[in-house]
Amino acid sequence: MIKKYLKWLVVGTMVALTACTSPKEILYLQDVDPIKEQQIEQKYEVIIHSDDMLSIMVNCKDEELALPFNMPVVTYQVGGTASGGASQRVLGYLVSTKGDIDFPILGTLHVEGMTRQQLTDLIKEKLIAGNYIKDPVVTVQFMNFKVSVMGEVQRPGSFNITGDRITLLEALSMAGDLTIYGRRDRVAVIREKDGKRTILYHDLRSSEIFNSPCYYLQQNDIVYVEPNKARAGQSGINQNNSAGVWLASISVLASIVSVIVTLSK
Repeated sequence: MIKKYLKWLVVGTMVALTACTSPKEILYLQDVDPIKEQQIEQKYEVIIHSDDMLSIMVNCKDEELALPFNMPVVTYQVGGTASGGASQRVLGYLVSTKGDIDFPILGTLHVEGMTRQQLTDLIKEKLIAGNYIKDPVVTVQFMNFKVSVMGEVQRPGSFNITGDRITLLEALSMAGDLTIYGRRDRVAVIREKDGKRTILYHDLRSSEIFNSPCYYLQQNDIVYVEPNKARAGQSGINQNNSAGVWLASISVLASIVSVIVTLSK
């Protein structure tokens, strides 16, 4: 009789432990229709903000005409020793707190709020209108496009972005995805724009995330994943958090077995 009680007690305990996290709490995009097509935003572009570092290159058929409009190439030592080798990079334009850059010959340009294409067109127009270059080719790139991911993810940190487009889901993937302790319904994007800070929360379980103004991240955005109650309620930091749960469960199980044995005598 005791063996029968023990059998069902063990099974019940195992079920209780494994069912602590419901699939509905961790599955992404649960309401997406696999057949329905969704329109993808095609006009997404990164906006220039203060403190951005921009690389602006001007080219034309006559290289000498373009030379005054380009930043010099800086050579620096890698590793701090002569044997470390040399590397080169082009200096960039730092957007001031007023949203301006000081461009050679053309002077001060207000660039904050522009896209890369808009700034490219502006410089081209000024070069042609000033009769400096008739056939300019202008290339504008971000030199410090990065996003940070923190909270309940596998690899929190700051990530440099090579292109101009990164989504919230891609940033979480770069950080190794959420841990089992991360709240899928409370993923925040912290954004600073025009001297204001906004915080927008997202539910990764819903397809509404695709309609968020923060689904496509901007440079210097911070993604924060909130911990769930299990993580927040822990008294200490321990990488093997499940060990405490199992030890507590075993202790309870042993107490119940002791009571059953006593009653059966």
